[in-house]
Amino acid sequence: MIVLPEAFVRVTVDREGPAGSAWLSALPATIREMAERWDCAPDGDLLYGGVGIVVPVLRKTTEPAVLKVSFPHPENRFEPDALSAWGGRGAVLLQERDDDRYAMLLERTHPTTLAQAAQGDEVAAIAGNVSRRLAVPAPAGLPRLQDRAAGWEEQLRRDARDFPDALPSRTVQAATATVRELAHHQPDTLIHGDLNARNILAGTREPWLAVDPKGWVGDQAYDCGTLTKSRSVVLAEQGDLGRGIRRTLDAFTSAAELDQARARRWAQLSAVQAAYGGRRRGFRRGRHGAERTRLIALVDELARILTGL
Repeated sequence: MIVLPEAFVRVTVDREGPAGSAWLSALPATIREMAERWDCAPDGDLLYGGVGIVVPVLRKTTEPAVLKVSFPHPENRFEPDALSAWGGRGAVLLQERDDDRYAMLLERTHPTTLAQAAQGDEVAAIAGNVSRRLAVPAPAGLPRLQDRAAGWEEQLRRDARDFPDALPSRTVQAATATVRELAHHQPDTLIHGDLNARNILAGTREPWLAVDPKGWVGDQAYDCGTLTKSRSVVLAEQGDLGRGIRRTLDAFTSAAELDQARARRWAQLSAVQAAYGGRRRGFRRGRHGAERTRLIALVDELARILTGL
């Protein structure tokens, strides 16, 4: 019998509403169907992330694997395409896929994340190395970040109008300039799209392997923004957020072989978008109340720090 974790159910329903409830109702049957099709047997407790369930399984013809089923959201659609393109280079190996069910059979890693296993500059350096290895010529048919540029610029205008006192005008202007100067024309490079320390797991075949990619085509430096934003929570708890952010940028861009000024601009844009998005929708780790207020203050500070670097 498959029992879904209560926390995963609660978060999914809170985020997706009735569509999430309907998907959750069918999920145990989907897991059983995929396991039978791919000749798998459960081999441990269910795990879960932000949008999907992961079931450790054993398969007769391969090493231990995991069966992953994700909520059918457009941003999850291209994950198997990215994993297929990488072929295990810096990311988990894709063994089977069912795109209609948003289901995949993947190489099994250790459950330890980079966020749990490393500290300080090592986190950013390892993430930067993974980013460098994932930056390969993109296959045809994947979504391009540059196609979002016009929408990003319009959203920044709308946010500045709706929340006029949220951020200094200099900070918003810098983010808008990044969209205009960097976002409309980007390389044909496959990038992760959500590269944070929780999406890098300890592997056996390689020391560290990326999971949960978005499979976007664009500027590799974009991933520095996600990593920097996610690291800001830990760095703020350690004190002197500005110094921590500078060291994170140094370590990531050095390992990723990226221009630091360009990566900083993407990180600043990401922070500004998070500051406004938090006011509109909250955050995955804090959608309401005091935690949401705390995170808004944090990304506000992050945006101002990155503007001044």
